[in-house]
Amino acid sequence: MQAPFIEPIPTKESCWRAIVMMGRNVASYKFALAESLLELSNQGNEFVSMEDLAAPFSRNLCEHLKHAGKQITSSRSRFLDTCRQANAGEISNEALIESTVRLGFVNVIDAFHVVNQGDTPVRFFNDDRKARGGITLTDEFFYLSEGNQFNNLPQEAEARWNLVETAWELNMAANLLDIEYDLEGGQLYVPRRDTSRVDVTSCRDALNGYQKGKCFYCFLDISIESGDDRLAHVDHFLPHILKEHREIKNLDGVWNLVLACRACNMTKLARPPQARYLDRLNTRNNYLISSHHPLRETLIRQTGIKAADRRSFLEGAHRTAVNTLIHTWSPNEEFGVAF
Repeated sequence: MQAPFIEPIPTKESCWRAIVMMGRNVASYKFALAESLLELSNQGNEFVSMEDLAAPFSRNLCEHLKHAGKQITSSRSRFLDTCRQANAGEISNEALIESTVRLGFVNVIDAFHVVNQGDTPVRFFNDDRKARGGITLTDEFFYLSEGNQFNNLPQEAEARWNLVETAWELNMAANLLDIEYDLEGGQLYVPRRDTSRVDVTSCRDALNGYQKGKCFYCFLDISIESGDDRLAHVDHFLPHILKEHREIKNLDGVWNLVLACRACNMTKLARPPQARYLDRLNTRNNYLISSHHPLRETLIRQTGIKAADRRSFLEGAHRTAVNTLIHTWSPNEEFGVAF
């Protein structure tokens, strides 16, 4: 049975990440709202008027419209048309803010906390539009902003947004979209039929939230901020050197990529982890599959449609790796259990 992404006693970080990464999306407004809330945390104000929220919300959407014109699955949006007009210099910023307040928040405020047809047990704001003309940030939101995972959250939201809008923009069926990994650049990308490619997002940014900001092996906190001493390493769970033997398919696939702290990555070397870590990899991959399109389709294509098929694939690949490389590895110590 798959472990739930939100624990029985949920952390604030898990609830936030579930909101951003685990839901189905018909528009990108949730991502714009998430990034706006994270930005507003710096101001420290409990109450946020709709006008103050509209400024970062519309700016985030306008920026994404510049490189990805499709930000919604429906054919038309009056609000997005206004954002396009703002990008073209056809309307003033004041007009954009007014339109955002009137049109931009129609559904997203109500739907933000909904994951899997129910509200998350932790709320990050309360809807006070009728009484006060805005939203009220909760204590849980400010506790979230004080946590050691907070600096990772904007990049995770941006990565998820990039993945979703790329799928929409390419107008490809979900079962045809393939996300691949560029080993040298550290980017996830989509290959085009004309042999070109579309860069999507950093592999670190895309995977970190599904590991809850922890090293895959020892569960120490990791970072996805460039220059941070705890910067995550992208590690091949089954070592990259196995590509030379060509017995395991797609070792650069998302299924085989995990984020590790520097210490684990440097001591693991070219050794497959012990078999008990297959459960953890299977759980992480199922989190990705539960997050829906597009990483879902990539992983299913790489490892199998049914849960039993995916498990069998991992077990077979691990047996091949151990038979080839002989020695296995595990970290000297694990710090709690994250997933």
